[in-house]
Formats: sequence, C-alpha cells, structure tokens
Amino acid sequence: MSDHAKDERAPTDDQHADSQPAEVQAERTEGSVDGDYEALVRLMKENEELKDRALRVAAEMENLRRRTARDVHDARSYAIANFARDMLSVSDNLRRALDAIPADVKASGDAGFKALIEGVEITERAMLAALERHGVKKLQPEGEKFDPNFHQAMFEVPNPDVPSNTVVQVVQPGYLIGDRVLRPAMVGVATGGSKHASDAPAEPGPVDGQAETDA
Repeated sequence: MSDHAKDERAPTDDQHADSQPAEVQAERTEGSVDGDYEALVRLMKENEELKDRALRVAAEMENLRRRTARDVHDARSYAIANFARDMLSVSDNLRRALDAIPADVKASGDAGFKALIEGVEITERAMLAALERHGVKKLQPEGEKFDPNFHQAMFEVPNPDVPSNTVVQVVQPGYLIGDRVLRPAMVGVATGGSKHASDAPAEPGPVDGQAETDA
C-alpha cells in the first residue's frame, strides 16, 4: 500500500476526539460531572432515609422491650390480686370471730377454749404474713391525714382536739399490693378541729422590692 493511501485512512477514536472542538469536549465533561453529582446526591438521600428508618426501628424495639418488661413486672406483682382479695375476706372473718368473743369469756374459758382462740389468732397472723411475702401490705392509718386515694370515709367524728380530716377510727384495715390499692381502709374522720398544715392557705409574703414594716 502506498504512503498516500495510508494517509487517507480514517482517523482513530482518539484522533477523532482530539479533532472535536474544545467546547464540545467541555460540555461532555460537564455533563458527566453533573450525572455523577446527581447520583451522589441520590445515594446520600437514600442513606439518610435508611438511617432514619433504622433509628425508628431501634426506638420501637426499645419501647417494646420496656413495655414487655413492665408487663412482666406487673404480671408478677399483681397476678395474685384477686386471690389476695378473697383471702382478705377470710382474714376478716377470723378477726370478726375473735372480736365477737367477750373478754370475760376469754379470761374464764377452759384450756381447750383458750387453745382454740390461740389457734385462730395464729392462723390469722400466718395468713397475713403469707400475703405480705407476696407484696400485700396492711394499711392502718389511724392518726394520719385522710387520703381518698387509700382511705374510704364511712362517717365523721366531731373532735376539735385533732386537725380536721384526721383518721380517728379504722373500721376495716386497708391493703396495698405493690403500689396499688388492693382494698381501701374504711375509716372515721375527725371534723371541727384546725386544718392540717398542708390544707391551710399560704400566707402572702412581702412584695418583692418592699421591706416588711411593723404593724
């Protein structure tokens, strides 16, 4: 083949690219950069969405773990609530039977009768001790301020010697199981006395910026 024929061969791709105007090459380079940038932005957005979704799933799992732990704790603490309430009725009946025995009969009874009384008392104490081991606590609020969350007022007792709303008589003791009321205490509440310190309205103090003056 002649040298003239070799010179007339088609240019290679590199030669063709080199022969294109600089403006065309710049446009192609800019388009490639723009495409890469858009792909990067899209990937970053997808990454943020996946991270946010993972955080939400982790938060939901933590909330589920806490709810499950609380439910298990409540089940352990309060599962015997109905049974304990029924046992309190039995304990109440034992106490009523003991209270119904006149003091003189107790004192003058024979050894067998006294042993029977002692056996009933031991049974009552053992039952209450067993309930206490399972989280049941007795409420004996005599002398305390009346609290409607734990006490049920059955009657009022006029008594100016103690602050009003003071529990002066317990008709039936109350019980808690854990931090919940299993049965409120039935009580008599004093009236006619002074108010509890927490019930009295706060006395107004001096206005800021003003000194107190003697009356």
